[in-house]
Amino acid sequence: MTSTLTSPFPTQVEPLLSRAWWSFRNALVLVRRGVARIVREPSQLSDVTVQPVIFVLLFTYVFGSAIHIPGGGNYHEYLIGGMFGMVLVGTAQGTAVGVSTDMATGLIDRFRSLPIARSAVLAGRVVTDLLTQVIAVGVLAVTGLAVGWGIHKGAADALAAFGLCLLIAFAMTWAGACAGMLVKNPEAAQAVGFIFFLPISFVSNTFVPTQGMPAWLRVVADWNPVSAVASSCRSLFGNPNPASTIHAWPMQHPELATVVWSIGLIAVFAPLAVQIYRRKSLG
Repeated sequence: MTSTLTSPFPTQVEPLLSRAWWSFRNALVLVRRGVARIVREPSQLSDVTVQPVIFVLLFTYVFGSAIHIPGGGNYHEYLIGGMFGMVLVGTAQGTAVGVSTDMATGLIDRFRSLPIARSAVLAGRVVTDLLTQVIAVGVLAVTGLAVGWGIHKGAADALAAFGLCLLIAFAMTWAGACAGMLVKNPEAAQAVGFIFFLPISFVSNTFVPTQGMPAWLRVVADWNPVSAVASSCRSLFGNPNPASTIHAWPMQHPELATVVWSIGLIAVFAPLAVQIYRRKSLG
């Protein structure tokens, strides 16, 4: 791995394409390292394997009987559609803790001493975390089928739903990378997740329809990116989607809203994460 990472820096006169290819190769090596690390320590996957199952069982069998869907419909199917958004948006917390851990253990300092693209270090981490989210999608789908969830539309719609889920997950990992570099230790990163990322997941239509919320909170929930991706999944899977009767723009166009939110988050947090990384490298 060292021989691959220690390739010489491209000079200023080399084409931009050559620089991009060099950065891509660096990132690919770091993705392979991340995957190998997960294979050696599979316990790292508990947040994308055990946690989704616990949430599904908890809300399906403990709270499900007390929650009614406007317009009728099976709550199990309503819940799973929302869980896809909630679990994948929650990837930001895992990324924050992972980046903070790498910094606390000195791993990032080792990478800084090597002649590799600064963006590749972060991109490698983000892509590795995205790959783990593919596992989360599979676990959640199997668990959902076991409790009565189903896909009632075609394969193209289902693939589009999964694609939107992974797109928002990719965007949120960049936000998590920023948070992980700004805090001092993994414990603080975990606290940031509970303070910011967890409320984002719950103040949405993931578990309950927003129609029953106070007016001011309903506005926040309807414009929440988690609500957009949850409504997208329900619509594309053919599950109950009471949000379609809400006149807020994201609820009328959830697929487009999810794409807009994702692009916006990537445009803001990806360059910011690289800038923070460079600043810490110089410091």
